[in-house]
Amino acid sequence: MTAPEPLSQPVLQPVSQLQMVWPESRLDSPPVASVPAGYALRVYRPGDEPGFFRVMALAGFGVWDAERLRPWLMRILPDSWFMAVEAGSGAIVATAMALHDASDQHPFGGELGWVAADPAHAGNGLGRAVCAAVTARLIAGGYRDIHLYTEDYRLAALKTYLALGYVPFLCAPGMADRWRSVCDQLGWPFTPEDWPTG
Repeated sequence: MTAPEPLSQPVLQPVSQLQMVWPESRLDSPPVASVPAGYALRVYRPGDEPGFFRVMALAGFGVWDAERLRPWLMRILPDSWFMAVEAGSGAIVATAMALHDASDQHPFGGELGWVAADPAHAGNGLGRAVCAAVTARLIAGGYRDIHLYTEDYRLAALKTYLALGYVPFLCAPGMADRWRSVCDQLGWPFTPEDWPTG
């Protein structure tokens, strides 16, 4: 009698992230970053790390520490790690980085990366402010391929990116269907014929 063959397990393929791009037609009109009264926008200062780690955890990005941050520090453009802070306490409540992103798909890319905000301060446009500041910094730095990576379930962030002016990048098969679902959930126009493909 032979032993039964083990049941084969399906191989799960990793789901690639959604991508969005800043349209080349808008490179001459960078977004304006503004925060409401009670907040200020500034760039990173030494000693900001604990506040940054706290916001990343609150935004659902897990545990961050100096080791996890280290590889990203080498990719941040000068004066382009933006922080929205509460004016009274100085507490960091939102953050985003302008990153150099050299990859096969984006060999001369500039990335809007690691956007996070403290949910306790939601509704104040702080995520939009740090995204606008990073986008304007990338444009000023001469980047023409400005993009970001995100997940389908980050609906609040996706709405911020769309409202700011980013458009979906149909970078792989199946992306249009995923964007159809996102647009349906956000009540956003689904216009794949207007979006770039890769």
